[in-house]
Amino acid sequence: MAVALKPSGTFCNTQHRWLHPTRDQFLYGYSHSNTKECKSKKTRRPIPVCVKATSTKVELDFSDPSWKQKFQKDWDERFNLPHITDIYDLKPRPTTFSLKKKRTPTCDETSIPMDMWNGYVNNDDRALMKVIKYASPSSAGAECIDPDCSWVEQWVHRAGPRKDIYYEPDEVKAAIVTCGGLCPGLNDVIRQVVFTLETYGVKNIVGIPFGYRGFFEKGLKEMPLSRGIVENINLAGGSFLGVSRGGAKTSEIVDSIQARRIDMLFVLGGNGTHAGANAIHHECRKRKLKVSVVAVPKTIDNDIPLMDKTFGFDTAVEEAQRAINSAYIEARSAYHGIGLVKLMGRSSGFIAMHASLSSGQVDVCLIPEVPFTLDGEYGVLQHLEHLLKTKGFCVVCVAEAAGQELLQNSGATDASGNVILSDIGVHMQQKIKMHFKGIGVHADVKYIDPTYMVRACRANASDAILCTVLGQNAVHAAFAGFSGITSCICNTHYVYLPITEVITAPKRVNPNSRMLHRCLTSTGQPDFR
Repeated sequence: MAVALKPSGTFCNTQHRWLHPTRDQFLYGYSHSNTKECKSKKTRRPIPVCVKATSTKVELDFSDPSWKQKFQKDWDERFNLPHITDIYDLKPRPTTFSLKKKRTPTCDETSIPMDMWNGYVNNDDRALMKVIKYASPSSAGAECIDPDCSWVEQWVHRAGPRKDIYYEPDEVKAAIVTCGGLCPGLNDVIRQVVFTLETYGVKNIVGIPFGYRGFFEKGLKEMPLSRGIVENINLAGGSFLGVSRGGAKTSEIVDSIQARRIDMLFVLGGNGTHAGANAIHHECRKRKLKVSVVAVPKTIDNDIPLMDKTFGFDTAVEEAQRAINSAYIEARSAYHGIGLVKLMGRSSGFIAMHASLSSGQVDVCLIPEVPFTLDGEYGVLQHLEHLLKTKGFCVVCVAEAAGQELLQNSGATDASGNVILSDIGVHMQQKIKMHFKGIGVHADVKYIDPTYMVRACRANASDAILCTVLGQNAVHAAFAGFSGITSCICNTHYVYLPITEVITAPKRVNPNSRMLHRCLTSTGQPDFR
């Protein structure tokens, strides 16, 4: 899906360069090949200023005056939402969703017809994906399409209730499934999906237990759901329906969907779960089933592309901050104390970066997007020596995927197909102890791994609001006839995106982003390469 670039002039110098057009480079503005350690130990290679660009499926020649029109056409086609009318010749009916009917009309309101209520979203409403116009590719966090950083509007579909719907609520059977690992806010989304379905008039709502496994595992029965049943489930963490990784073949899942006569399927999960939902959507289309498959992005890692954040991330950062605070207290209370905290982040360092920035107590933040060395003149261990000499203690925060190139990879995978990472936290704990013992300096290392604690708690206020809106919008999308889409937030607005556009690759921290710059300003750490 990468764009093949044909710039009319040279677009690289010693300060910035146009990267080889691979998907990773275009989505995230860098690749590991651009961050190799300098061969000379005496010369430190400057960090390249990288350009984050937007990918496209069409080949663009920037010397062609019409390249913007070609890009726009490709963008509109890619972000057009799949709809059940693509395979069915259906006529919509007026919606049953209205908040106005819940109130007793006043004298002034009795004369206002229902269709004048301005609570619906027009199908032509759009939200801008990006709002910053960068003047140069060397601008911090620049997201450019062409070498000149030309402004091109990138519109996506606004989320919300429509005036017309494509299902008869009293005939609908809706199902909810939660997949992957635990995440704060799962119960909040389940609760809001049920509430909104009932507002439309749906009475047959079920939960599929333990992820996709609930579709085929013998002995696992679907759970009836209603407002009374889910009323207070948001007060606890975990998933009311249970979770699991992996699952059966897509055809077997759709066989179960067909046998259960499910009309709407709401899938809560991360990257792998979204890929599964997309496969289910396409299989339903292949069989010409009138089924809307709508996903809600769940992951504490915040690594799903194009969206501002996923639900659970804010809560995970808040809980991670508590672990950092504990490490800080332990380190400061000990002679030559070193607090080491490992945080989750399978392919990205968003939790570690945001928790370090919010706590203000971290001296070193290590994430997978920025390579580092432990040993040597510019290594992390040398900087820890400096910190103990100057302030007497320090706190280190490391993402679980950081420094994997320093460890031996087993190559093993979990049930979802994710590579099982080597433990960078334990490795750093041992290296720090060995280093200071080797130079004859006392160091008291306190290692904290709050891995499962940050995801097993209930959602905080910020995530609870996000979950509420995402859950409601997921139901609105299904009734509007959309399928194969995800309900998310982009550029502070709630939108719908095709699942195909958010499962291409994990979102990662841009090393040239302003947020990482802010984090490094806070920690005061040097470049460890």
